[in-house]
Amino acid sequence: MERFYFDHAASSPIHPDVAETMMAVYTGNYGNASSTHSFGRSAKQLLSRSRDTIARAIGCTSSELYFTSGGTESDNAAIIGTARARREQGKNHVITSSTEHHAVVRACEALVKEGFELTLLPVDENGRVDVADVEAAIRPDTALISVMYANNETGTIQPIQQIGELARRLGVPFHVDAVQALGSLPIDLRTLPVDLMSFSAHKLNGPQGIGALFIAKHLAFEPLQHGGSQERKRRAGTENLAGAAGFAKAVEITVNSMMERKLFLDKLRLNWIERMKALYGEDRIRVNGHPTEHLAHIANLSFLGTDTETLLMNLDLQGIAASGGSACTAGAIEPSHVLKAMNLSQERLTSAVRFSFGLGNTLEELERASQKIETFLSRVRTNA
Repeated sequence: MERFYFDHAASSPIHPDVAETMMAVYTGNYGNASSTHSFGRSAKQLLSRSRDTIARAIGCTSSELYFTSGGTESDNAAIIGTARARREQGKNHVITSSTEHHAVVRACEALVKEGFELTLLPVDENGRVDVADVEAAIRPDTALISVMYANNETGTIQPIQQIGELARRLGVPFHVDAVQALGSLPIDLRTLPVDLMSFSAHKLNGPQGIGALFIAKHLAFEPLQHGGSQERKRRAGTENLAGAAGFAKAVEITVNSMMERKLFLDKLRLNWIERMKALYGEDRIRVNGHPTEHLAHIANLSFLGTDTETLLMNLDLQGIAASGGSACTAGAIEPSHVLKAMNLSQERLTSAVRFSFGLGNTLEELERASQKIETFLSRVRTNA
């Protein structure tokens, strides 16, 4: 049976050039970057080159970029590490939005258990934060603001430039989860008013288990992980050398082809939405997220008259991989917290499916996939 992978927002297939880069490291550059012998020096040089490549792509200095195990660690380190460092200054309040990834939400909740206060910002029906709400939430004791660049479930893009300018004017550190944005949206930390930014390789055709965190030079930060002096004493533990090299290669490929990829992914997304409307009925499909400010590769659709579990089960039976929301919470029975925060109707909440596209997908593939589910969708439409 032919299989169709439409879940790139959960994890993307590794690019062949990335796999080749990593294999060369596994077989020929296996030293520990902390060792002083020639193998260690070679490893350290490769780690530095990988860091340099990513830093150039996002507009920061290499000394401001720290490798981590992925987006979740980066988010936790940014939020908890910054908040704890500012607690001595009497800062015990954090702000985030109600549609953040669970890595951000749970990190903030962990701070609440330590005595911090948390403000959850509302979003509108398209999932966007209002900058005026951010300004109203800021207090003299605010330690940190954390708002994602683009949502992992709906693709909605947040006004991080305006939020960052506000935060900088009021002297509050600003963290941005850019896990879904890297390789899809422009990132230039020379002009973006951002103090911390989280990244992950496996969302842009890189390997799983490697991420990065930008920390501005001026920012006070308390490490979460203790041990050796790796990553300039801010993240202890032997570095994932092959992962870092693969991450750098993935960034090099995706950033250099960003506009070309965006145009193609826009076509795929629109084509799939139109196919679903044609098969299920235009009046029964709802597109969740911002109509214009959204990532090119994510389409979150509600199929009115059926439910998410039934849809995903039947899609899977036809070899089509999609998601009910974030891959980190897709096993949960309750509706997405992101869609709930957008105040969608119960019918839309319980019938939403996220399709996300990327490397390897084609318009011809979408046509074949839609033909596979035509009978199922027609039956559901008739019975609804």
